[in-house]
Amino acid sequence: MSGPSQEAFRTQLGVSYRGFAEEILSKEPGFRGRRKASLILTSPPFPLNRKKEYGNQRGQEYVDWLKSFAPVFRSVLRPDGSIVIEMGNSWEPGRPVMSTLALRALLSFQDEGQLNLCQQFVWYNNAKLPTPAQWVTVERIRVKDAFTHIWWLSPSDRPKANNRRVLTEYSKSMKQLLARGRYNSGPRPSEHRIGPRSFLKDNKGAIPSNVISSSNTSSNTDYLKYCRSRGLKPHPARMPLDVAEFFIKLLTVPGDIVLDPFAGSNTTGAAAERLGRRWVAIEPLAEYVEGSRGRFLPLLMSSSDTA
Repeated sequence: MSGPSQEAFRTQLGVSYRGFAEEILSKEPGFRGRRKASLILTSPPFPLNRKKEYGNQRGQEYVDWLKSFAPVFRSVLRPDGSIVIEMGNSWEPGRPVMSTLALRALLSFQDEGQLNLCQQFVWYNNAKLPTPAQWVTVERIRVKDAFTHIWWLSPSDRPKANNRRVLTEYSKSMKQLLARGRYNSGPRPSEHRIGPRSFLKDNKGAIPSNVISSSNTSSNTDYLKYCRSRGLKPHPARMPLDVAEFFIKLLTVPGDIVLDPFAGSNTTGAAAERLGRRWVAIEPLAEYVEGSRGRFLPLLMSSSDTA
């Protein structure tokens, strides 16, 4: 898409724009220099070695492209806000060796934006297809690539965050320990010394790890049904809703603004809407913007509502 951006649709909590993020965030009066977003949660086009329809860059071109967004994102992010970026893996063309391009791009982005790396996450997808096929299923000299990295960065050492909002259910053994009210305290093989009441406080759930296990195999979501009914091609690289919800819960509170500058099918906006956060989505391809309406059908506001 070229030319001026345009508002595609909105709900009571969010708005979707069709346009390029670098143009909208840098030039639109509603965004330029306004530090309002508490979270930028996004999955930019991966640095693939073969061009795809949804628009990826290659080589040093990709590094420079991603790096250019760092000052733009800083200009719209609150001082205590966070940037969460999913970065997929890539391989050298025609060779069974992994590319370091994604890592180089991330480090250049971090340096350019003077950002701190708060924590590294792994999204493990146990249903992912065995790729790269040539090395995994044909020559069988590699195992399947089943995870991507998710990087949490911030201009602050202590961005707004609270892991109490993402607690998981206690395991069966932990529930039994709490009910029993005692356990074997004392030194462990790791040389840690466990006090007599260290694990007996009920915190209403367990602190999750930085490995998020989630598949994306559902074929009957509102989004996919909407795309099929209108002959639209679904976005090929959709983030699962529960992955987006995890970071939105961890790093924001209701009423905060969540921004996705490479929205695709707008999983981020849908998760933010469900959790009572305001959201802004930006996507240049009209087909993906139109398909993303399927996530919000009962919530879409008419033109008279937005006048």
